[in-house]
Amino acid sequence: MPPKIRELISMLESAGFENRGGKGSHRNFKHSQGSTSVTVSGQLGDDAKHYLIKAKL
Repeated sequence: MPPKIRELISMLESAGFENRGGKGSHRNFKHSQGSTSVTVSGQLGDDAKHYLIKAKL
């Protein structure tokens, strides 16, 4: 079972990513030490899509 969006966000924040805001259900995260960025879309209770999990890793 894939992780929920809220779990994915928690993993990103613990890895050093900062929430830069977003529009609607989109949230933009950028790593504080580099130029890596990840956009997470969906409601907090939704299952994370496979491409979001791959982008996080």
